[in-house]
Amino acid sequence: MTGVPPPEPPEAGFDRYQRIPRKIATAITRTTSRLFTASSSGRGPSGARGVVAAPGYGCRDVETRIVDVDGPLDLGLTIGHLPRGVYDPRYLIDDEGFWRATRTAEGPATLNLKGTAGGVRARAWGPGAALALAAAPALVGALDDPSVFEPKHPVLRDPWRRMRGLRLGRTGAVVEAMVPSIIEQKVTGREAFRSYWALVRAYGERAPGPRDLLVPPAPHVLAELPYWAYHPLGIERKRADTVKRVCARAARMEEAASMPTAGAYRRLQAIQGVGPWTAAEVARDALGDPDAVSVGDYHLKNHVAWVLAGEPRATDERMLELLEPYRGQRARAIRLIEACPTPPRFGPRVKLRDIARM
Repeated sequence: MTGVPPPEPPEAGFDRYQRIPRKIATAITRTTSRLFTASSSGRGPSGARGVVAAPGYGCRDVETRIVDVDGPLDLGLTIGHLPRGVYDPRYLIDDEGFWRATRTAEGPATLNLKGTAGGVRARAWGPGAALALAAAPALVGALDDPSVFEPKHPVLRDPWRRMRGLRLGRTGAVVEAMVPSIIEQKVTGREAFRSYWALVRAYGERAPGPRDLLVPPAPHVLAELPYWAYHPLGIERKRADTVKRVCARAARMEEAASMPTAGAYRRLQAIQGVGPWTAAEVARDALGDPDAVSVGDYHLKNHVAWVLAGEPRATDERMLELLEPYRGQRARAIRLIEACPTPPRFGPRVKLRDIARM
């Protein structure tokens, strides 16, 4: 890992779509790792443990395509939720657009997306560049049809009007979505983000291309790690073993991207430790399921009930009842709900735990 500790993330449960608070922006200015600094040399921070450079793919080895999009598209709304917090070492947003480091069947790739008139310019570097470009239309929601959605609750009409550029995209990278989702089980967002960043920095690879990003660890690397190697990263044995099981069956998990929705959910949940919440999180991001609902989420049920019914607290059953008019498009409805005010909070916040010191 780098010699500079990662800056403190926002409080658990923060809205990933809102602007960075001033105190966090100050922390970025003072202490942000060079992992998130644009570099003309393409070099990253020295002494990054476990990080391997991607050979032979410099800034000039780039492939480009234009993705045509029929209708409005807001890249920020469509793919801005993918990073795990603002310091996710796989992602960067700068003047050149949205950057994503990923692992394809042909190797690592860095993808850069920038909106243009009528579409998106996509550029890619690395052994997996061709596959990353081939997946770009699905990622930016060019294959999505927002016109099928109708805001049946008056409270959703304004966000629907303001967010007409929202598309439901899909990464197609199943294991890359499963690993952080498993780490997010039963802990606060703050704890989960820090653990996942540490995992990527410890065992990821330097991404190809002109930005200092990291490609997520290869599945075989995570599968072969002993469970105690996860503990210093804040991941206890139960979640570590689930990550290891998923990565040991990575090929089977990736097949879910081309399966019918019901079969894909069954495939994901066939792994011990992967339940409905994790499967829905993965189906939303990796599979682009427009009906994904994260049943079991600590905050979502209350947010849905507050926006749609004015009820500050709810059960999962009540949430599903309120979302029933949107069946088939519940994931889109939830994205609009998440843009609405949150319910009032009662009682103490969930206490943060330092698992690495236990």
